[in-house]
Amino acid sequence: MDLKLNDKIIIVTGGAKGIGEGIVRVLTNEGAIPVIIGRNETDNQSLVNEISSLGGKAFQVTAELTTPENCEQAVKEVVSKFGRIDGLVNNAGVNDGVGLESGNYELFMDSLHKNVVHYYLMAHFALPHLKKSKGSIVNIGSKTAETGQGGTSGYAAANGGRNALTREWAVELLKYGIRVNAVIVAECFTPLYQKWIQTLSNPEEKLAHIQNKIPFEKRMTTMEEIANMTAFLLSEKSSHTTGQLIHVDGGYVHLDRAIE
Repeated sequence: MDLKLNDKIIIVTGGAKGIGEGIVRVLTNEGAIPVIIGRNETDNQSLVNEISSLGGKAFQVTAELTTPENCEQAVKEVVSKFGRIDGLVNNAGVNDGVGLESGNYELFMDSLHKNVVHYYLMAHFALPHLKKSKGSIVNIGSKTAETGQGGTSGYAAANGGRNALTREWAVELLKYGIRVNAVIVAECFTPLYQKWIQTLSNPEEKLAHIQNKIPFEKRMTTMEEIANMTAFLLSEKSSHTTGQLIHVDGGYVHLDRAIE
């Protein structure tokens, strides 16, 4: 399927690693020009260089997204370079383990800034340009907003906020022809996930235990599968889809655990 994303300028926050990297790679394969926005210039530029060496196009802006001024400046840099923005993928964040019992006010607020405040800021600053292009917004979210996880109040609250903002923006931006959707991630095998698994005493046993709870094919979701859905939602092929929280998770969140 041709998603007709050729030369579309699409911002991907946290696009240098993990799920963000997967999204950037798929967008590049579809002919889009992804703009990676993140704090680590070396990581950002490394992926841009790799894409360029393979004949694709990409760009990067170094920014600390927890700082409002950096979010605004990042959008300005993209517009200065390309003159437009055709899509926004809010993806950057971290499951930082700020719990109720173990956390405090400062850590909780820091977690919100790391995980949801910049979703608002990036959309706010990009909006004038998205209105011109009738571009789309995709928010990457997590199952923690619906299932809970334990010991991660900040991240869970942020993801509840991401879900709510997705539907709120979908309503507010109807008049501009801007669609807003979310892709909800459950058990996706990223380098960070692999690193976490390796910290456990029996990593292979734990991974097998988790995979066995994923109804469809008893396997982890891949970064590419998340990215494929994201690209589809950014494209005109999903032209009548807005305000949706789409779970790309092999049925992990909603299907009966009694399934054998």
